Amino acid sequence: MQIAITCFYDVKPTRRAEHKIYPEIYALHSGKGHGAHAAFDFWPQRREKILTGDPRTVLDAINDCGITRLAVPEGGPREIEHRPKEEDAALDRIVTAVAYSPSGRVGRPDFSIFGLDRRTEYNPSRVLRSGIVPQPASNQGAVPIKEADPSFRNWLLARESDISEEERLAAERRRDSIRNEQGLVAESYRFISVIDALKRL
Repeated sequence: MQIAITCFYDVKPTRRAEHKIYPEIYALHSGKGHGAHAAFDFWPQRREKILTGDPRTVLDAINDCGITRLAVPEGGPREIEHRPKEEDAALDRIVTAVAYSPSGRVGRPDFSIFGLDRRTEYNPSRVLRSGIVPQPASNQGAVPIKEADPSFRNWLLARESDISEEERLAAERRRDSIRNEQGLVAESYRFISVIDALKRL
């Protein structure tokens, strides 16, 4: 996600300075909240959707948000009967679908992303330790930052109970298991067809 966001500005640098446009990225939580992902720049909170476990509701959100690049959890596809025309709308619009794994490594990967600097672990560590809610930051610069927005801290507090301490520790162990000696991580992903991705919602 962070690489894609960087590319968003590389393609059109005026988005960063002149218009201050941020890419429309969304985290869709299925069944319940899965902790705040605001550290990954899913902010303001409208960029995190807490949805029912019904895959048709997830597809509704995908279409409402106009998703063109979709990442879904790795797992077996299943037969899902989506609402009429919703699946076709997604198939017409989504350009790329990628499978990821909570473990950080998928079977039969097509590509990997390697951290080359310890700073690449800053945002993942903030999400994994989402139970630790920071004090509001002061905004000294000309450009507003989310950490200085009181609603940012409120959102983190609201999402605090999404994940139990046991689930949080398990996620940290999974992350630790794919770190190298320098504390950096390599994650792998697999391209899948869009129709296949929609069967994994």
